[in-house]
Amino acid sequence: MSPMRIFELILSLLVVALILPVATRRLPIPPASALILGGMVLAAIPGIPAVALHPDLIMLLFLPPLLMSSAVFTVWRDFRAELRPVLMLAIGAVTFTTWIVGCAAKWVAPSLPWAACFALGAIVSPPDAVAAKAVLHHLHLPRRLMTILEGESLINDASGLLLYRFAVAAALTGTFHATEAGLSFVWLSVGGVLIGYITGRISIWIMKRLQNPHESVLTSFLTAWVTYMIAEHIGVSSVLAVVTCGLVVGMLQHGVLTARARTEIIGVWRFVVTVFETLVFVLIGLSLRGVLGRLGGVGPALHEAGPLALAVVLTVIISRLLWVVPGMLISLRATPTEGGPALPKSPAAWIVGWAGMRGVVSLAAALALPEDFPGRDLLLFARFAVIAVTVLFQGSTLGVVIRWALGSKSHHDTGPQVMELHARLRVSHASVAYLESLPTDGPLKTERENVLAMHRRRLQVTEHIGESGEASLEQRRVYFGIALAALAAGRAELLQMHRSGALHDSILRPLEAELDLEELRLRRLAGEPP
Repeated sequence: MSPMRIFELILSLLVVALILPVATRRLPIPPASALILGGMVLAAIPGIPAVALHPDLIMLLFLPPLLMSSAVFTVWRDFRAELRPVLMLAIGAVTFTTWIVGCAAKWVAPSLPWAACFALGAIVSPPDAVAAKAVLHHLHLPRRLMTILEGESLINDASGLLLYRFAVAAALTGTFHATEAGLSFVWLSVGGVLIGYITGRISIWIMKRLQNPHESVLTSFLTAWVTYMIAEHIGVSSVLAVVTCGLVVGMLQHGVLTARARTEIIGVWRFVVTVFETLVFVLIGLSLRGVLGRLGGVGPALHEAGPLALAVVLTVIISRLLWVVPGMLISLRATPTEGGPALPKSPAAWIVGWAGMRGVVSLAAALALPEDFPGRDLLLFARFAVIAVTVLFQGSTLGVVIRWALGSKSHHDTGPQVMELHARLRVSHASVAYLESLPTDGPLKTERENVLAMHRRRLQVTEHIGESGEASLEQRRVYFGIALAALAAGRAELLQMHRSGALHDSILRPLEAELDLEELRLRRLAGEPP
């Protein structure tokens, strides 16, 4: 395929990725499900070129920034508080699922070697960070459950890929050494965490000394890819390295980045992550085309690989429930933590057990199988079935399971709102206290009084937000409605000056950015979506 055709294909995929979520917005399915479904439809249309994805390119291009983004926005204190259930899922559930799926695959397809069956189990065992984030983002879960699910998906790839590596080696060589596997797991894990910590600290050191926000944006992206490549070159877990790096950057960036740099980094990262996520899910659907072609079409593929795929899909779902439900009952703390209020163990266990979406890691691991691997196309078809069913079916029904398990109102967590209000009050009190400590006379008296009046008014508004009752809520709605209307009037005047030629674009843009930030602040205080 020529470079021009490749570029045209990428643009076409982006158009599809834009249309599909909009077209399916009224359907009770998450956008990730719509994208995979659209890719499957495209794969069945004659004339659509087959997409041959190199697994190393998938892992290197898509995985580092997506993992980095998830890790940076992970709250370390919440993650550490839920480390016990996270490790129970990331290591225990992955190992258990690999073993059960391997046994089921051998039972359904006796001609497959045991090592190939366990390789399939390792491929489909780890839930995916990209898929989990894409699905969970649109659901209202308690913060502690979000931390557990996102934390699991961030670090379980290391255990899944290690099991996959040894299963493939055993299938090709016919040998397996348990001691060597255990030592390798320790080396991969410890080495990956160490590399990630070092690159994270170096990245923060560099960004602290950069003056241009654009340079900080570029550094943040380079950090993700460089960390992944260094870990791969050394031979440690690149997934754990990127996740650790992201956690370090997320913890330390608040006191390093300027307001402008942080705003631009968040904006650019959100755009890039959105593009990458949409492309990944469309490409997952399109990857079915090559497998169907080698198996002789839809009919022969279902006849030859359908029983194996069905058995693997059912085993993946059931084995996760068998491990997670009792495991969560044992490992989850029912008492309140910093990450949120107390959670009912049994409902939380069922939700976590049902939230096992697979995605890009399973895709890349399956495509990385050598061409001469026993039953390669059968394993690829089963892998695609697992991704499609877990994202399409489980992802679409997860909201129903949440409502069934927690009830329509019981999972509403008011902790973050109370904490936010408390923080706003502390910040406003600190600003007012500083201004009141300044001399009341002198050449800056008038300026001090004006700024003090502004901050006292902001403190008064913040205290008013915390008041309850219908009258206070109505007064708050009216207040912010007037404030937003006044801001809109100012924006209209600014645009009118620009249209009449009285205001140059170089002046319009920074003033417009200030109005945008002020509007976001007012909508945030009003409790409206920005």
